[in-house]
Amino acid sequence: MPVLPIVTGKDTPVLRKKTKPVPKVTKEVLKLIKDLRSTVKKAEGLGIAAPQVGVSLRVCLANINGKMTPLINPDITWKSEETMMMQEGCLSLPGVDVDVRRAVEIAVVYLDEKGKEQERRLHDLDARVVQHETDHLDGILIVDYLRK
Repeated sequence: MPVLPIVTGKDTPVLRKKTKPVPKVTKEVLKLIKDLRSTVKKAEGLGIAAPQVGVSLRVCLANINGKMTPLINPDITWKSEETMMMQEGCLSLPGVDVDVRRAVEIAVVYLDEKGKEQERRLHDLDARVVQHETDHLDGILIVDYLRK
């Protein structure tokens, strides 16, 4: 499981592009997940998305309940009206911290590593991390919240 180089820079094209959905969970997708896992562990992050290692696929890992969880084709289907402002950093923007307002609670649907659909309701930090990582999959970075 190699540690992949993390793509940095707010104007880097792969970080600004909306990712392609994963049509099928293949050996290549599972290898990407393993590589993402070793990369985020080495970087000591709470999550990582495929574009951050130069891959424009709808795959990310998020620390949920203390476990690094792969989410394939994640879709946030509901967000609470209650929001909270919190400072966030990003592995692709070293040294940059931004106050970001996010929903306190979300519902997310995704495929697991076996290609089985999962639905979870998340709150607090778990919800924040998934929102941050799915932003990456849509070409959105934390610096974009400075304008809001």
